[in-house]
Amino acid sequence: MEIRDLPQSQRDRLAFIELRTRFFGEIQRQDLISRFGIQVAAATRDLTLYRNLAPGNLEYNAKERVYKQGKDFRPNFEFSADRVLTWLSRGYGDGYPERERPLVRSASFGPVHSISLFTLSVLTQAIYKKQAVEMSYRSMTSGLSTREFVPFALADNGFRWHVRGFDRKNKGFIDLILTRIMEAHIINGEVNELEASDQDIQWNRIVELELVPHPDNVKYAATVEADYGLTDGVLKLKVRAALVGYLLRRWNVDCSPDHSSRGHEFHLWLRNSPALYGVDNLHLAPGYSIPIWRSS
Repeated sequence: MEIRDLPQSQRDRLAFIELRTRFFGEIQRQDLISRFGIQVAAATRDLTLYRNLAPGNLEYNAKERVYKQGKDFRPNFEFSADRVLTWLSRGYGDGYPERERPLVRSASFGPVHSISLFTLSVLTQAIYKKQAVEMSYRSMTSGLSTREFVPFALADNGFRWHVRGFDRKNKGFIDLILTRIMEAHIINGEVNELEASDQDIQWNRIVELELVPHPDNVKYAATVEADYGLTDGVLKLKVRAALVGYLLRRWNVDCSPDHSSRGHEFHLWLRNSPALYGVDNLHLAPGYSIPIWRSS
């Protein structure tokens, strides 16, 4: 029997088993029961079937009552990085990710960055297990280097995916770009409490932004209100401080206090720029400058 010969519903469950095992490093019967609403006996049959179809991929740990990723793990399902990241970040589409079939004719640029699923699986397992990773990383300032990193979250800035965590080299919380990670493996050992996500001030701080149609660059404010879903002329957003700069840059929000940025790309103006005080990545915010009374 081959996977393609099975009913779609069962292929979905087997694909879920592989996803959980590949990117979290383990799976329990309860994971299947919760996701698909099946009984214990059915979950056991699916796990047994997957083990028969993919020998070496699962090893049962009787003490923990969990199926662990085998040392000889070999994927049986083909996943695209885009679909996996959607599953990891949004929680839907976690059945068998067959090739998408558009319902209407459409076009897009498609994925432009190549993300290694092996590298992604190392990072997601480290996040799930709260462990550190040793990696080879390419940066624009220091080229290729080796560093130890304690990841705790994935983040999409609209252009590319990052992983957020504590960098032991620089002794601080930073974002690393997934496509720049060349090699990675999990490091055994305890993670220091100062490296945990609850110590990341920029990640845990929530910034409230108030975006309005640009007073000088927009002739028809109602059009902008329709584009961005403004209510009573304003869009109020609550964003993690670590992601604020990315959002403002992606949306081309004029962050100058006197809405002085010019250009057709500036449809929005940040009317409460003082809310940005203390955000680290403001070099990404168009038009933002440190107030004179704060820079002195």
